[in-house]
Amino acid sequence: MSEWTSHPLFGVTLTVGAYALSCWVRDRWFRQLHPLLAAATVLIVFLLCAGIPYEDYNAGGSLVSFFLGPATIALGTLIYKHWPLVRRKIAAILSGMTFGTLFGIGITALLLWLLGGSRPVLLSMLPKTVTSPVAVEIVSLIGGVPEMGAVFTVLTGLTGSVLGPALSRLAGIRSDIAVGTAFGTTSHGIGTARLLLESEIQGSISGFAMAASAILTPIIFVPVYWWLL
Repeated sequence: MSEWTSHPLFGVTLTVGAYALSCWVRDRWFRQLHPLLAAATVLIVFLLCAGIPYEDYNAGGSLVSFFLGPATIALGTLIYKHWPLVRRKIAAILSGMTFGTLFGIGITALLLWLLGGSRPVLLSMLPKTVTSPVAVEIVSLIGGVPEMGAVFTVLTGLTGSVLGPALSRLAGIRSDIAVGTAFGTTSHGIGTARLLLESEIQGSISGFAMAASAILTPIIFVPVYWWLL
């Protein structure tokens, strides 16, 4: 059995199959189902119940992770397609992204301080709103736990993609610029993928905000790094 589960095709097939099943259930029965969240839940439950080590699954699962980079870069085609709109609204997008990034870092630090969070948790959670590769590198540099930082970053993206649309509607936010900037700043790639299911324009703005945030966030953390030295 271990020969099958440790083969790279096992992890790839299981991941793609769980996601395809989640999409099918969403389209057929439950429109509110988030396919990424459902697929992750199915994978975790299956691996635990079957007693399959994570290392065996990751032999193929890591191949799926590899394509996150090209998939993220592919968002550039949408940004290029809608560049005239992005260029006209670039001041609003960049100002919203800057404020959102600073607020996200500040409110995280404040809440963890008030709740008595430990230093490793604080340092690992601070850059959680930026895309995972950047967040993990920042966490490593400032002395946090990279694995913990990756978990916090993914959970932030999932939470934003699941709750973000409903919260936007409740708040009466309908502007493509506002929604796209908010998702790209706080929910990075996962939130951007969620927006693309409903609006290509919002998805392109979210992709631009995500890329701009990936540039701005490390700059913000330069004085934090100096202070921690």
